[in-house]
Amino acid sequence: MNWIRNFLKPKIKSLFRKKSSMKGAPELWSTCECKQLIYREDLFKNLSVCPNCGSHHKIDARSRFSIFFDHSQFEILPTPLSRLDDPLNFQAKKKYSDQLKDARRKTNQSDSILVAYGKLNGMEVTCAAMSFDFIGGSLSQNSGEAFIAGISRAIEFKTPFVVFTASGGARMQENLMSLVQMSRTVLAVNELKKANLPYFVVMTNPTAGGVTASFAGLGDIAIAEPGATVAFAGARVIKDTVKEELPPNFQLSSWILEHGGLDMVVERKYLRGTISTLLQILLKKKESQVISETETDDVESQINPKTSKSQSA
Repeated sequence: MNWIRNFLKPKIKSLFRKKSSMKGAPELWSTCECKQLIYREDLFKNLSVCPNCGSHHKIDARSRFSIFFDHSQFEILPTPLSRLDDPLNFQAKKKYSDQLKDARRKTNQSDSILVAYGKLNGMEVTCAAMSFDFIGGSLSQNSGEAFIAGISRAIEFKTPFVVFTASGGARMQENLMSLVQMSRTVLAVNELKKANLPYFVVMTNPTAGGVTASFAGLGDIAIAEPGATVAFAGARVIKDTVKEELPPNFQLSSWILEHGGLDMVVERKYLRGTISTLLQILLKKKESQVISETETDDVESQINPKTSKSQSA
């Protein structure tokens, strides 16, 4: 029976093995949750949205910026990095330091959040975007620093701030160093709001855990893409806790919109136009407030010129 083991079995295995000549070749096809094969170039042309079922596929931060900014032109903001990437020398099945090296090589990013600035229909905007491919878009000390640097830049140049979230939550390989970023990012958003600058959050699939519980939940306008899962804990954990059946589509953006947790659900191709229109409204409203205050001062000076002169003095 040696001929079966030595000839037939290797021959059968070779039928299911990729040919060595295909290594490194670009993938021409992509699959979708609707089980349809999509020509990858067609998927990219459609902003990584399935033309058959409308499923919004995950995209990285640079692709997000290319879609969002005018003429796909933007500048990445340099952000600070911690001296200690792996403060706990954490190791499970794989060393955390090795996970970081692999993620950086795979995504060409230093961490899960990139910050860029550019123009949206002529308006200067500072924007942050999360890449789920970087260890599940988890919130770390470095990504927290990047978010805060983006907020600081928005305050300095008086621009709106838009963040696209895609995260499984806090990066527990860093323990408290990760969890403290929740409070730090919330304080940063508070400073932006003190400066009366618009803060928009666009939740993409998935947005969960500590990100949902911190800066993702504070937007002046809360937007989500269709089919995005937006949650704190997983549905199975909640079901086991409350001991009840959960509603259909629980934690999907459509369900959350119906129950008041979102302002709107917007398809990817309409995000640029929607955010641009909303920013124009908010910024014009801010200008009208400044004008109305000036007009009020003028009226007061006409009614009581002595008071206005004493105030100016």
